[in-house]
Amino acid sequence: MPLNSSDAHCLIAHHTNIDITQRWQQKYQGKRPCYICILGFTETALVPDISAAGNTPKARRMTAVADAEFIYDGPSPNPHYPLPPLQAGVSPALLTRAITTGLNLPVYLFNTGLPYSPSVPHIDIDGAIARCVSSGQALPLDKVDQLFNAGLRWGKTLGRRFSDSYLIIGECVVAGTTTAQATLTALGFNVAGLIGSSHAICNHKQKTELIETGLQGQPANQSKRSVWEAIAAVGDPMQPFALGMTLAASQHSGVLLAGGSQMIAVYTMLQQLGSRYPWNSNNIVIGTTQWIMNDATSQLMKLARTVPTPPIMSSQFSFKQSNYPQFTLFEQGYVKEGVGAGGCLIAGHLYQNWQQTKSLQAMEALLESCLKQSKPL
Repeated sequence: MPLNSSDAHCLIAHHTNIDITQRWQQKYQGKRPCYICILGFTETALVPDISAAGNTPKARRMTAVADAEFIYDGPSPNPHYPLPPLQAGVSPALLTRAITTGLNLPVYLFNTGLPYSPSVPHIDIDGAIARCVSSGQALPLDKVDQLFNAGLRWGKTLGRRFSDSYLIIGECVVAGTTTAQATLTALGFNVAGLIGSSHAICNHKQKTELIETGLQGQPANQSKRSVWEAIAAVGDPMQPFALGMTLAASQHSGVLLAGGSQMIAVYTMLQQLGSRYPWNSNNIVIGTTQWIMNDATSQLMKLARTVPTPPIMSSQFSFKQSNYPQFTLFEQGYVKEGVGAGGCLIAGHLYQNWQQTKSLQAMEALLESCLKQSKPL
């Protein structure tokens, strides 16, 4: 459904490399994208209080499979993997589910390494669970290479399949902001204190201490460390797969990296690869939520200027008009982003003119359906 570009501009903000983001928006408005979620796990998520995406380490082991099930199947009275209770608010999977079903988007779920197998249709690429960043040995180098090459293959396939549109590439990796900070640090960027988290008040000190422990004994000259070595030391399985997929898909279609600091890390690694692999920088943007951009306990814009600055846009959708406390908590700094929610919101603004009222109605209707199932959110 075509829309007036001025309508889309109402709820889309452009932050960096505005010439690229505005051209990207103009090129892909009115296009129906494909939604992709890359599921992965790092044992960093088991560190007490490291993440609010599940209020216990046990719950965080199931966050990705629960989100995947909800995105694919929606609310159920007897889910195989119930959405884990959070410290506050609801899973961003509700936002993503409302948009992907409302726009009838194709959905692809990729398992890059999980403690449990997803209960819904997905693509298993024989990945691996990452060890905690404090180990300094998160993934074997050969597994990083395998994940990257799998991303290249699927990026080429889906980029060609949706060559007249774009891919929304989201992720679900609990403690992924810690691995994002860790890989950027391993590559020599001073990003401590700049990256947020799912907590309302970011646990910067805890993240940094884990990363410093993991990088002790590593080569002193971090600028000489390769992307592959950085991921192998302190990364997670989503990163190399997303890197390969983005790189390959950009040669055939648009790419909307849906997320905040985790996607900035992916984009930075893409830049670090330089000209060794062909990619189209004009086809790639980062899309996130206003809650990430406005997070008072992180500095996303400073982060974006500390690394090779990526093109960033955000949805300005808000829950200020909602009567549901599960949603208004987003406005207080809880949850903020996840499973590509910001990218999906942007897709709604661009494709079918889902502005504030229509987006809110869809999400509240889905929440009502969940509440009728009498299952905790």
